[in-house]
Parts: sequence; C-alpha cells; structure tokens
Amino acid sequence: MTDLDSWYDRLHAAVLEELPAAVDLRHALHADPRRSGDEADTAAAVVAALGQGEGREVAGTGRLVRIRPAGGTASGPTVALRAELDGLAVQERTGIDWASTGGVMHACGHDAHLAGLVAVCRAVARVGGPAPLLALLQPREESAPSGARDVVGSGLLAQEQVTAVVAAHVQPALAAGVVNATPGPVNAATDEFTITVTGHGGHGGYPHTTHDPVLALAAVVVNLQQLVSRRVDPTVGAVLAVTQLDAGSSFNVVPVTARARGGLRVMRESDRTALLTALSEVAEHTAAAYGCTAEVHTESNEPVLENDAELARAALPWLERAGVAVDDTWRSFGADDFSHYCADARGLMLFLGVDGGPADDRGRRPGLHSPRFLPGDDAVGQVATALLAGYLAGAELIGT
Repeated sequence: MTDLDSWYDRLHAAVLEELPAAVDLRHALHADPRRSGDEADTAAAVVAALGQGEGREVAGTGRLVRIRPAGGTASGPTVALRAELDGLAVQERTGIDWASTGGVMHACGHDAHLAGLVAVCRAVARVGGPAPLLALLQPREESAPSGARDVVGSGLLAQEQVTAVVAAHVQPALAAGVVNATPGPVNAATDEFTITVTGHGGHGGYPHTTHDPVLALAAVVVNLQQLVSRRVDPTVGAVLAVTQLDAGSSFNVVPVTARARGGLRVMRESDRTALLTALSEVAEHTAAAYGCTAEVHTESNEPVLENDAELARAALPWLERAGVAVDDTWRSFGADDFSHYCADARGLMLFLGVDGGPADDRGRRPGLHSPRFLPGDDAVGQVATALLAGYLAGAELIGT
C-alpha cells in the first residue's frame, strides 16, 4: 500500500463522517442564496462551517481559506478546491421545505458544490492530508465581470503557492452517478457579439426609396449560419447562435437601424480567431449588398476550459476506487469561468451526473438554471468524492 492509498482510506472515512453536517449546510445555503456580487453572507456561512479562521478576502466577496491539516504542514505547493458562492435570479418552484423564497435560487448546484467542499476540507483538517489544501470560495461565477478572472488577477493564488485547482459541477446531461474526468478541452470559450446594420429609413409604402436594414440584417443572420459548417472542422465543432433581434417601432416605417445579438462558442482558440474575423466580414459584405453598412462589436467572456491531462488521468484511479462509474470522454459547449484557473495552474473540472428532479407532465426533467432543478442530497457526497479524488491527484503530481 502506498502513502496515498493510506491517505485515501483515512480521508474517505472522514469525509463520510462529515456528510450529514454537509447536507445540513447545503439546505441552509439553498434556503438563503445570494446573487452574484452580493455573496458576503454565503461566504461567511461557509467560512464558519470550515472552522479554519476568516481566511483572505479575494475578488470582493470571495474567500481563500488555508486548511490546517492535523499533524501536517499548511505551507508549500498547494492544491486548491474551488466552489462557487452565487445563486441565480430565479424564482424557485421545487416545492421543498427548504426552498428559497426571495427570487434568488441555487439553480446550478452551487449549494451542493460548497457543501461537498466543506466535507473534504474538514476531513483533511481532522485527519491530515498528503498536500497543503486551500478552500477557494469564488464569487460571480454566473455573471460578469468573472469572479475567477479576478481571483487569478489578484495574484493571491501565486502567493498561496497554488499548483493545482480542482472543482466539481453537477451535470444532469450525464447519467446519474457517473463522474466525468476528460483530459483536454471540456467547456467552450464564449464570446458575445452585437451586429448593428444601418440603412436609409422611410415610409413602408415606398420601399424603393429606402435601404432596408431589416432585410439586410435578415440576410446577415441567414448567412452567418453557414460559418460553422464551412469554416470549422466538423469533428471539433462550434456554435454560433443569433438569439436577439431588434428593429423598428411601427409597422409602416422602415427604420434606420436594426440590431442582432448572439454568441459564439468554440473548443479551439484558432477557431475563435477565424470565426470572429469571418463574422465581421460576412456582416459587412452582406449589408453592403443591400446598400447598408454593418458594424460588429464583440466581447470576450471565458476562454476554453481545458483540463490538465495528467491531473485528469491521475484522478481516475481514485474515482474508480470510490466505486463510481467513470467517464473520460464527455464534453459540453457550456462555459464556466473555471477556465481562467486552467490557464494559470493545473486545472481539473469534474462533472457529476445527477437527476435534476421530477419530470413534468410531458416527461421532461429539469436542467441547470431551471426553477425546478434540485439534485438529491446524495449530490453532496458525489461532489465530496470527486473533490477528494482531485485533491489526491493534485497531491500526487505535486510530489513527482
């Protein structure tokens, strides 16, 4: 038996002992969530549950809490476990006794993530661990400016000697009970774009006297749909979606301007650069064909979330030892600002298959961000199991 095997046995047993209290914490956090940027109360509740002092403030309402392991050292190359503090502006419709009632909801599993993190950190504090551990309580995962980007930009992770950052996220798109640890890209980079087409307005009854920006924008939207299929390797894929259109104020007036908004998601930085360039070219040239002009404004959000391959592979044996079904291939075009940590240190995002709640009358189960989304309390244990595997994987790499 190796030293890490021995640590696993002790820590796994200690985590199981911590789960009842962690489930209670999950209920308390779920019943009283906070929006992005207003998470001070949530952070204070989690810090109190950790029982390791106040820690360091970061990114406004976030906290970094150094875990003092029993019989070990708290300094040196460190593994950070990250969980998100914020809820969403969603009116909960789960019907549970501990539902939130104030128009904010943990509809993305952050309550379970925080509770699972606390279980692992308290276990390490009680029985020790193979590597120094930092609890990273991150604000503003659900909104801009990105909490993760601000945490990385603060320089505090370098001061804390963080070598690896590990997180776990519930995912109803995976089969319940499956834990995913895929090497390489797992979540997409995201960019927002706004296209403003300007023409020459006028009377709707005299279209020949106008250059109609609505017609031009419609053509732009149709032409954009060919970019992904003709510019990106189909085995890699990308998503370009126009999701908002805005033009005019009256049925009989051709407006001067028309606008479209949407998003671009890619798994490769080279595709991001090429598609953003092509988007502007298509918009400008298509508008010109209708006697109009087009201006494109883009705003970058998150980079590609790329799991460290060695860290992902090192976590798999510990997940298998825990008796969970393991997947190492699943990917999603969702986005998570955890990607900023992956660009700064070894990073690993683990996805956990959960049942999101009862089906509706059409057989549809709730997904992430739904007002009915509610994984069972067993999700707390799933998160803790995944984070423990990631912690041990990080400790293994630190020691090599």
